[in-house]
Amino acid sequence: MSGAPGPRERSAPVAAFFRHLTDERQLSPNTVVAYRRDVADLEAFLTEHFGTPDWQWGRVERLDLRSFLGWGRGRGLTRRTMARKLSAIRTLLGFLHAEGILETNPAGTLRTPRREHHLPEFVREEGIRLLFRNAEERASTSNTLADHRALVILEFLYGSGLRLAELASLDLEAIEESERQARVLGKGRKERIVPVTGKAIRAMRGYLPRREETGAPAGQGPLLVNARGGRLSRRSIQTIVRARLREAGEAGKVGVHSLRHSFATHLLDGGADLMSVKELLGHASLSTTQIYTHTSRERLRRVYHDAHPRP
Repeated sequence: MSGAPGPRERSAPVAAFFRHLTDERQLSPNTVVAYRRDVADLEAFLTEHFGTPDWQWGRVERLDLRSFLGWGRGRGLTRRTMARKLSAIRTLLGFLHAEGILETNPAGTLRTPRREHHLPEFVREEGIRLLFRNAEERASTSNTLADHRALVILEFLYGSGLRLAELASLDLEAIEESERQARVLGKGRKERIVPVTGKAIRAMRGYLPRREETGAPAGQGPLLVNARGGRLSRRSIQTIVRARLREAGEAGKVGVHSLRHSFATHLLDGGADLMSVKELLGHASLSTTQIYTHTSRERLRRVYHDAHPRP
């Protein structure tokens, strides 16, 4: 006896959607995992919302999605989180529309929740100087893998403005010492060229002999390795950076991303133009980079009030 299509029939186009994300759009595994989580949240909500596990995508309307946004707010999710979820859902429903499963995309005209604007945490220039002075002294004194590696990590995060994932996946073959540049794979698997500072090159030269002692192949493979010669994990990089920031009196900073934020803020403070900083950071939109201009303005405002005799 055949009945109405059930969850299995509904999940088939969703499975095709995730194959599309992985095979055709070639999104990173972490991004695909985030999409899966957001779609699962929507499916769980709609099952409760419709009062049956046998609902189908063709039944979903704009008002149902508005109810989903309200459900998220009721659970205390931030507007930023709900905006991300809506973006994933809009992409899914757009795919289902393109595949002929939906007549229209019910999320197409749904307004994205306005995001809260949080100024990014960054380390002041005097903090950066102390951070690197400590790291250089430790590397030269101990001459260990751990201390040389920590200096390389800091030099690439602050010197080149890399994201955590970009640094963790960076291979030696992608670094051109003579040109002082590196090829990194950013969000959406987009490759870009970033400058590498002379100090980062010098830190690498001190680190590479220690790296080879782990059994890692010379001149190839991951830049950052653990004691067994394998690729250093993202979590290990985060732990190292947080520890070094604490030592420099910057325990309140968020860690890895605070160095990327510092890179952008200090460039703008030094007179770099916004479009250049956008390209260096690998941002898709200029509006993403503009948050750093707010950081600079806020800092100038504080300096004014602290220093002016009649603020």
